Amino acid sequence: MASSNSPCAACKFLRRKCQPECAFAPYFPPDQPQKFANVHRIFGASNVTKLLNDLHPHQREDAVNSLAYEAEMRLRDPVYGCVGVISLLQHQLRQLQMDLYCAKSELSRYQNLSITTTHGLIASESAAAAYHHHQNVSSGSSFGRDHHYHYHHHQFLPREQQVMRGFESGNNYDASLLAMNISASLGQLNQLQHQSAAGGGDDRHAANRS
Repeated sequence: MASSNSPCAACKFLRRKCQPECAFAPYFPPDQPQKFANVHRIFGASNVTKLLNDLHPHQREDAVNSLAYEAEMRLRDPVYGCVGVISLLQHQLRQLQMDLYCAKSELSRYQNLSITTTHGLIASESAAAAYHHHQNVSSGSSFGRDHHYHYHHHQFLPREQQVMRGFESGNNYDASLLAMNISASLGQLNQLQHQSAAGGGDDRHAANRS
C-alpha cells in the first residue's frame, strides 16, 4: 500500500489521492508506472476496478499480472496481441515434438539394424559351423566306407593276387614268401592237370574194353 507521501502508480496516473483502501496500491507500486499505463490504455481503470472487486484477494495478483502482460502484447502487436505469441510458441512446441519423434524413430531403426546384423552374424557362424561339422562327418563316413570296401575287396581276392598287390604296393613282403606261394600254386595246377590226364586215360581204357 502506498504511503501518504508516495501514491501508487494508478492513483498517480489518474491524478488522485491514494486512499488506504485503494484497490490498485498492492499491485501497481509507485516504481512501475508503465504497468498501469498499459493496463489503463487497453482495458480501462474502471473495468480493472470491477474485475478486482469480483475476485478473491488471493486471485487478484495473478489477474493483474495477466492483464499487464496482455496489455503489453496488444501494444506491441495490435492485431494478434498475446494470441500471436501463444500461436508461435505452440508451433515451436509441435516442431520440437516432431523432431523428437523423428530422432526416436531414427534411433529405433539403428537399434533394430544392429540387432538384425548381430543375429545374421550369429546365424552365419552357426551355419558355417554346421557345414564344417557335416563335412567332417561325411569325410569320416566316406573314409569308413572306402576302408570297408577295400577290406572286403582284398578279402575276396585270390591269395596270389593279394600277395602280388601287396608286393607292388610297396608292403614289406618277403621275396621268398612270394616265390613259395607261386610255387605252391604251380604245384597245385600241375597236380590238377595230372589228375585230369589220368582220368581221361582211364576213360579211354574203359571204352576200349567195352
